[in-house]
Amino acid sequence: MSFVTRLTNLEIAVVPPWIQALGLFILIVAAGFLVQRSLLRLLTSLVGRASPFGRKVFERSAPLLRYGIVLVALAVALPLLPLSHRVSDMADRILLAAFIVLMGWLALVAANILIDGYESGFRMDVADNLEARKVFTQMRIFRRAINILVGTITLGFALMSFEGVRQFGVSLFASAGVAGIVAGLAARPMLENLIAGVQLALTQPLRLEDAVVIDKEWGWVEEINSTYIVVRLWDQRRQIVPLSYLFQTPFTNWTRSSSSLTGTVMLYLDYTMPMEALRAKVTELAKASPLWDGRVASVQVTESKEQVMEVRVLVSASNASRCWDLRCEVREKLINFIREEHPLSLPHVRRHDVKAGSPEQAAENAG
Repeated sequence: MSFVTRLTNLEIAVVPPWIQALGLFILIVAAGFLVQRSLLRLLTSLVGRASPFGRKVFERSAPLLRYGIVLVALAVALPLLPLSHRVSDMADRILLAAFIVLMGWLALVAANILIDGYESGFRMDVADNLEARKVFTQMRIFRRAINILVGTITLGFALMSFEGVRQFGVSLFASAGVAGIVAGLAARPMLENLIAGVQLALTQPLRLEDAVVIDKEWGWVEEINSTYIVVRLWDQRRQIVPLSYLFQTPFTNWTRSSSSLTGTVMLYLDYTMPMEALRAKVTELAKASPLWDGRVASVQVTESKEQVMEVRVLVSASNASRCWDLRCEVREKLINFIREEHPLSLPHVRRHDVKAGSPEQAAENAG
């Protein structure tokens, strides 16, 4: 054996095992991070510029890769330490649990990447975004359900790696005894909302940015979470509605089948109002307004009462917000038109004077 070989063996023997393990761990982590960063930059420069979705995939998978590198470094470095059998067994269990977490994380990243890829084919910033709102609503609920399901399964298998807490892992999959019944009863509202979320994704009674009326409050669906939705009300308040409530209480969806809406303006006018002039004015106002979508502009007498007739004006717009503004605009301008052009057609009460000596006066005096 040469002198250099003996000197090298002597130096290795002198270096404590924990320093060897730490050095090997740092070397593997540093080399792995360097390779991961270099590959990420290379792939981003090749694919990311042409595909924003590809760049998002690389960014989403980067933390997972770093975690895997650290896990591999630990698995390689730990055998160098002179650990007792008990400590070594505990270290192996921790590594097994960490590996299970890695697999669960990988499943979550893969599922979310697939969902992102499916969503990337639809756009919300277009006029006719009905199909996009359907897809985004379904995918948002499925994403949250998958995250909860995979996270629960991963946590359960990770806990089952340890003898002391194995029962807690098993209880995540199947509750048993009185404690399981109590936990099930306590979690019933959450489970109801989760099931309602899946039902909402499949049936879609409402979607993101739908115009809805819930409990006499009008607004737009801003968020759909796993257990509740957030409705952005017209005055910028936020209404929080549990998902289970939606399937137990009727509500109104103004954009269920289309974002276009037909708005109603009710007028109460005297019987002397010329209807053809009113119809011509409504058509003129609708055509002059940028809010009108060109579909509906009509006038109908829907009721005849003692003093007035009820007139319904219908105008249409491309969405709920524009429809509301169009209704207000048409109502204001029609009132001005009637007041200026046909003031006698505004609602008023008629009084007829009965002349003395007339049959009506004689009947009144006799009474």
